[in-house]
Amino acid sequence: MISTAPQSGRPRRTDPDAALETAMKLFWAEGYDGASVARLSQAMGVPKASLYRDHGDKRGLFMAAIDRYARLRVPAVLRVLERPGPPAKVLEGFLLAVIDLGTADPRTPGCLVACVLAEAAGADLGLRQEFRRRLHQMDDAILTCLRRFPPGTLATAPEALAPVVAATARGLMTQARAGEKPIALQSVARTAAMLWCNDPSPSRE
Repeated sequence: MISTAPQSGRPRRTDPDAALETAMKLFWAEGYDGASVARLSQAMGVPKASLYRDHGDKRGLFMAAIDRYARLRVPAVLRVLERPGPPAKVLEGFLLAVIDLGTADPRTPGCLVACVLAEAAGADLGLRQEFRRRLHQMDDAILTCLRRFPPGTLATAPEALAPVVAATARGLMTQARAGEKPIALQSVARTAAMLWCNDPSPSRE
């Protein structure tokens, strides 16, 4: 019979994927400055030396956490923009998905990009460039969505409306970060979707 207990003197291996998920959530919850290397190392279950070896430094780990967030959390929100339906319903659904992401777990309110990365960017040129790149990805997805709606169904041209939709989504995330209740944010989402469309038909479910 083979024992499953770890052998004495041999360090327990940490799942890198799970460790990065933990780091992502810690940055999300406590912000870049609040998540110290000591806290990250402890939460991830890895020595500081391993953290530095794998990611270079805290900033490198943060960038890896941002990438993970963009790969695993953001796509579900953007897929809502691809759903069929009238503009108001699609746009309301998108904003509601944004709100769900920002309020689903009270330990990680708001958005890792729109809130934490934005705050961390500051005077760091590299983080500012990363922040701008992530914003452009969202803006492009919204513009692609708006361009597929029939002419006349939107209150203004897609090119003019896309940055407004994106700014509203980021504003909702900021409010979620501040602790605003989902029901209040959902009301904003429904009102905005109706104002943006000439033939508003948002969901009433």
